[in-house]
This record gives sequence, structure tokens and C-alpha cells, in this order.
Amino acid sequence: MPNPAKPSPWWRRDKHQDRRPFLLARGRIQAAIRSWFRIQGFIEVDTAILQVSPGNETHLSAFATELVAPDGTRSPLYLHTSPEFACKKLLAAGEERIFTFAPVFRNRERGPLHHPAFTMLEWYRVGEPYEKLLYDCTALLHTAAEAAGRTELCHAGRKVDPFTSAEILTVAQAFQRFAGIDLLATLGAAAPDRDSLAHAAGAAGIRTAPDDTWADVFSRILVEKVEPNIAEGWSRLLTEYPACLSALARPKPGDPRVAERFELYACGVELANGFGELTDPAEQRRRLEAEMAEKERRYGERYPIDEDFLAALEHMPPAAGAALGFDRLVMLATGADRIEQVIWTPVS
Repeated sequence: MPNPAKPSPWWRRDKHQDRRPFLLARGRIQAAIRSWFRIQGFIEVDTAILQVSPGNETHLSAFATELVAPDGTRSPLYLHTSPEFACKKLLAAGEERIFTFAPVFRNRERGPLHHPAFTMLEWYRVGEPYEKLLYDCTALLHTAAEAAGRTELCHAGRKVDPFTSAEILTVAQAFQRFAGIDLLATLGAAAPDRDSLAHAAGAAGIRTAPDDTWADVFSRILVEKVEPNIAEGWSRLLTEYPACLSALARPKPGDPRVAERFELYACGVELANGFGELTDPAEQRRRLEAEMAEKERRYGERYPIDEDFLAALEHMPPAAGAALGFDRLVMLATGADRIEQVIWTPVS
């Protein structure tokens, strides 16, 4: 007997008709973005989904599989959580302006803004400052809204004007403005000062736990004080993230406490993450191994390091790159409530 509480499948004709306007708009937005990148001199690339490493961020959980050779030999592989490693290998190979609409996969993530299989728009510029990516993000918001025939982006009752320039704030400025916390004072030359940040968080009314790390406290402040206050009016770009939270980004010249990293927000939704790319293979190895050590401490598992990626970094030129959640952008440009509404065949 059918379970009345279970939602009807996406392929039901009535449900598909409700979603179809969003899906048609998705196609227009994707076509417009492809055109924008090509006008800017980019080429579109496709990256392999199966990788020896899915990525090495502490809190990302991957889907594992295995390769079976004709002789029966088995080797572990993963569905990638990002096309980043593959794209950087292409930069090492000589490509200079590339973009990709990559299917990516992340386990343990599901909700109105999260889906286990989604599309990542990723792009890279060789030899250009990472600030150029800030312009790119603003242009992509304009492009998506125009393609959808909308004058504003909206989600959960929040609206922003995509045709005005995004406000640019450093993370330190945002922490000071919205939480009254001097973030840079807690970033020592050797290691961040967990206790001083926890004390400042407590003074701002944010509860912390004794076993919270500096990164945990940072995340609590960001979620409780900063993100709710950057949701209205216009899109915002948070730049200069702490270097200790930027494993794939190079340090900012003149202030190694922070990195050439930014995040784009609109309607309270995190849309994009961009870097001035780290190209030092020894330092990159150290950071990835630290991420995996923390992952093992928290979750009891770790993923292999892609040795081919580290070898490619020795040949990769200075570059900047960004990753944008394409499905989320479509949601905001069409007014959809949930990510499944803008994915043609969502996971049931």
C-alpha cells in the first residue's frame, strides 16, 4: 500500500509540469553563461568524474567505488567532489582560460540547498589577479537574471538586485561590523588563538563548546552573526579568508594571516568560492595532509592524496579560479524554493 507521507516522484506528469518552467529557464541560463565565457576568450572543457582522490577537504564526504581491471585487479576510485584537481592539471598542460559545467557528487548532504549530485560551474584564469574573479561573479549574476527574464534574485523571502555591483567586504570587516569581533587579532603568526576567539564569541552571545577548534568557533560566528546580516539588499563578496581555512589558496602578499580567497553570497545563499591558486607542491601537500588528519580525527576516515595533482603543480603557472553552484544560481534566478526543482532528474 502506498505511503501517503512519501512525496510523489519527480517523473509524475503533474509534478514535472510544475518544475518544467524552472528547468527550461535552467537551459537558457546555461546557454547564456556559455556565451559569456566564450566572448571572454574561455574554452569549455570536460573533466573525468572518476578520480583517485575525490578532494581533500575535511568536511566533504565522497562516494567511493572501484576500478576492476581485465585481470580482476581492483583499485579504489571516487566520484569527484569538484573538478578542481583535473582543471589545474589542464592549466599545467598549457590551457589558460577554461570553464566547465561539471557533475559533482557529495555524500551526507541533502536539503533545500544541497543535493548529492549537482552541477559545479568552475573557471580559471592564468596570469590574472584573483580580483578579476570578483568581476566575473557579478557578471554571472547579471547574465543569469537576464536569461531568466527576472529583475531580481530571490530565495526564502530575501531579494537582491543582480544588476548592481556587489558589496566587497573582507571577512575581518564583516566580523567587526556584524559581530563586533576583531578577527585578525586572533590570527597569530604561528597558529590561530582559539581561546581568544572563543572569548570574543561568548561576548557576542555565541555559545561554544570546550572541544571546539578555532575553525569551529569561526564557523559559528559566520553562521550566526555574519551570514544572516549579508542576506538583504544586494549580493556580497567576502574576501581575504583566514589562511588556515584556505587549503588551496595562496597567502595574500604582505599579510600571510589571510589568503587570496573569497566567497559570493546572494539572498543569504553561498554561491561561489574563489582563490588565487596555491602552486607550491610541498606546501600544498602539507595542507592536504593536515586536512586529512583532521578528517580522520573527526570522522574516522581519510582520502588519498592525488600525487599526479601535486606533480602537476610544479608546472602550473600563476592562476586564479572559482567554483559556483550552478543549481543554486538557477534557484535564485527563477525563484525556486528547493534545489530539486531545478535539476532535471534529481536523486529519488
